[in-house]
Amino acid sequence: MSDQKRLFLVDAYALIFRGYYAFIKNPRINSKGTDTSAIMGFMNSLLDVIKRERPDHLAVCFDRGGSVDRVEMFEAYKANRDETPEAIKIAVPYIEQILKAMHIPIMVKEGFEADDVIGTLSKQAEKEGYKTFMVTPDKDFAQLVSDNIFMYRPVFGGGYETWGIEEVKKKFEIEDPLQVIDFLGMMGDSSDNIPGLPGVGEKTAKKLLTEYGSMENLLANTHELKGKMKENIEANKELGMLSKKLATIMLDVPVEFDAKDFELDQPDIAKVTEIFEELEFRQLLVNFQKTFSFENETKIAEPSSNQTTTEGQKIETKKPASKAGAGQFSLFGGDENDNDVIISHSSRNTAETTSHFYQSIASGMATKLFVQNLLKQTSVCFDTETTSINPITAELVGIAFSWEVGKGYYLPFPENKDEAQVLIEQLRPFFENDAIQKVGQNLKYDIKVLRKYNIKVKGTLFDTMLAHYLINPDMRHNMDVLAETYLNYTPISIETLIGKKGKNQLTMREVPLEKQTEYAVEDADITLQLKEHFEKELGEANTQKLFDEIEIPLLRVLADMELEGINLDEAFLNSLSKQLDSDIKTLESNIYKEAGEEFNIASPKQLGDILFEKLKLIDKPKKTKTGQYATSEDILSYLAKDHEIIQHILDYRGLAKLKSTYVDALPTQVEPSTGRVHTDYMQTVAATGRLSSNNPNLQNIPIRTERGRQVRKAFIPRDENYILLAADYSQIELRIIAALSKEENMINAFKHGEDIHASTASKVFNVPLSEVTREQRSNAKTVNFGIIYGVSAFGLSNQTDLTRGESKELIDTYYETYPKLRKYINDQIHFAREHGYVQTVLGRRRYLNDINSRNAVVRGAAERNAVNAPIQGSAADIIKIAMIHIHDKLEAGNYKTKMLLQVHDELVFDVYKPELDTIKTLVKTEMENAYTLEVPLDVDLGIGNDWLEAH
Repeated sequence: MSDQKRLFLVDAYALIFRGYYAFIKNPRINSKGTDTSAIMGFMNSLLDVIKRERPDHLAVCFDRGGSVDRVEMFEAYKANRDETPEAIKIAVPYIEQILKAMHIPIMVKEGFEADDVIGTLSKQAEKEGYKTFMVTPDKDFAQLVSDNIFMYRPVFGGGYETWGIEEVKKKFEIEDPLQVIDFLGMMGDSSDNIPGLPGVGEKTAKKLLTEYGSMENLLANTHELKGKMKENIEANKELGMLSKKLATIMLDVPVEFDAKDFELDQPDIAKVTEIFEELEFRQLLVNFQKTFSFENETKIAEPSSNQTTTEGQKIETKKPASKAGAGQFSLFGGDENDNDVIISHSSRNTAETTSHFYQSIASGMATKLFVQNLLKQTSVCFDTETTSINPITAELVGIAFSWEVGKGYYLPFPENKDEAQVLIEQLRPFFENDAIQKVGQNLKYDIKVLRKYNIKVKGTLFDTMLAHYLINPDMRHNMDVLAETYLNYTPISIETLIGKKGKNQLTMREVPLEKQTEYAVEDADITLQLKEHFEKELGEANTQKLFDEIEIPLLRVLADMELEGINLDEAFLNSLSKQLDSDIKTLESNIYKEAGEEFNIASPKQLGDILFEKLKLIDKPKKTKTGQYATSEDILSYLAKDHEIIQHILDYRGLAKLKSTYVDALPTQVEPSTGRVHTDYMQTVAATGRLSSNNPNLQNIPIRTERGRQVRKAFIPRDENYILLAADYSQIELRIIAALSKEENMINAFKHGEDIHASTASKVFNVPLSEVTREQRSNAKTVNFGIIYGVSAFGLSNQTDLTRGESKELIDTYYETYPKLRKYINDQIHFAREHGYVQTVLGRRRYLNDINSRNAVVRGAAERNAVNAPIQGSAADIIKIAMIHIHDKLEAGNYKTKMLLQVHDELVFDVYKPELDTIKTLVKTEMENAYTLEVPLDVDLGIGNDWLEAH
């Protein structure tokens, strides 16, 4: 590594906005309802730079008050920008606090932009012999690049790229980085409202620069231009020079580079920890600790090595990290032979600082007396400790119990299966006692483990994970996060017991009994405390009924479905895999032929170059933040109907993904002990209330293509005595929106059993129902479903053969035809603005923190959620009710038929053939009567020897 000192200057707002929008589809909301996405995104980027580069000198540069000089030159400068999202306004003061606590200088000057501050400091540092790296994705900074000044650009998907002189010259097709100013001046910048020269875009600007070298030389030789171009440029010479001035980064801001002030220093650990805990940044705190080489400081220390300060802080004696440069995280360590004292500054309580009584119970008489006491309780929290996270194969290592805060007991299980079964039989009276409430965190796992020992958990249940999901669906729901958030308590880390992942990781059975007891009983104790906290909040959020009558009963239903699993035809999948190989090779051959050469189709860069450089399929192709051509599916799908090679590429991608994700992967996910596939249904992932499927994800199997549908053919009945039954709600979301909006035209169409899409087409195109064409029905269908998701004229035109004008006219006619639908949409948005949430027919809430944002993009996303969340969520609630009722009926009737799968609006059953007629009636009745709407619910039934045939 060079001895030349390096300075890193961070463009604060560029990384803050980037971090915020990275989480826009899944914002990070803490328990106080604060959107912390921007803070988290920025801090992740900052820590990443520090870990990767270990800079000698670092500063973060902010805007303050905008550019006074540029606004004086051009009043409309940046005038077209949307209001800054509220989450970013909230984020900036927190980020400034964190930077101050980290002792990282904040460089800001009233009336100047961060670009100008960074430009000035870069040039000053360059004169003092420093290499400067400008951390920003903003291409405008390329004008500053020199032998010792570089752009350090975060790239999409993670990582960074460094732009030096050669990279800038190649990127902009220029001879000198200073020409970037001319380039920006010529083409303008819509984000900053720099006008540029009329009619000059990116390609033209590069062409003009190649020919004339600068804005000034271009304007001096306009007589060489022709036609409209000559006319436009000659008429706007002053505008061109103004644009160049606006695009020029200032190098004379009154700031000063003093190397001592910019040295990367050791942070104030206590202060940073305090802020991160307030923001509930658990993982980010771990990342921070690793970055600055004190990752062990908050671990539980052995009693012999602990001291306590007068402030009550824990002190642990440990070897410090080695000196800077010795390792990626070793930034501020001392000599390896020195001892040092590291202070844990966390304000949270731990097992070490909290009085508690956790006891392991010996076998024999002690266990017998314990069970007698256990059976006297009315509510008990329990937590299983096992050998695996897979409940199908996991064996019990122990069970912890707690029914009083700060107290609990642990029953270790013998490894011998017969002896373990003897112990579980002693606990059977507790687990199968209807009068005792069972409390736990993720009880579905414990219930599935206990079923292996032939134990059914009876009585009312309270699952803290499910309770929190209803209280705050946008937060994470694992116990450690909940404990830190609601109880200000950091539980013992599992890694302190079994170690980190890898071949040396222990199983829980190998952990000493004393540590097992502390860890397991703490879990039960903390879960009990969370239960007492969440009971009150469920009532305050009006979600107690949803918890008691849907989510908790569904927990048992899902446990049974997951344990049952489904049979898989592996031979068929092997055959399908070979067919896909052949299909993929045929597509490859077609693509190479159309491209005129062979290339890596899976490489976005190579693909982009072929499509847009060589074949020049469109005039102005979009580019990614890294500067390469955008070839994502949403981009290419718009071009597919006009270019056969694009359709072949999309088909190639679809088949390749289908093969790797499902056809080749599913056989590896068959559980050897059962010979079946056991998906895991998660209740606490989707904020709308929908279930998620994992390992394998059966809800994302593509059904729009023939090959995708064939994957369903691999799912088969138990044996020849069974047949699969698929029951699917017909157009349930449209029925719900018709009922919620009270739109008579739609309601009547459903009541009379009409094809809703044909009925809609008949009305909006003003033709008799019998004369509706296939194209009209297709367009009406697109609008019907698009309205739920806020489809625009632009979006509709991209999904159909309609022009944007025709699409707008169709949407306007649609709302005229269904006036109450528009009123419903407006009412939902108004309700959300007033209350901060919307809700389903059963009261499930979707909180919308950005509904009143002054940023149009952010607000628009929240408004779309305000409309579709109650519809999606109501559909999810209704099918959950149906699942509960059907499950109860199957159990009560002691049927051999089993419910296997839930995929969106569909249920799949393994039906014992002699029960088929009864089951068909039972399923259809329960699904159609799960909830009463003004519109009848309709269920389509199908049977078959595989899922595809049944569907």
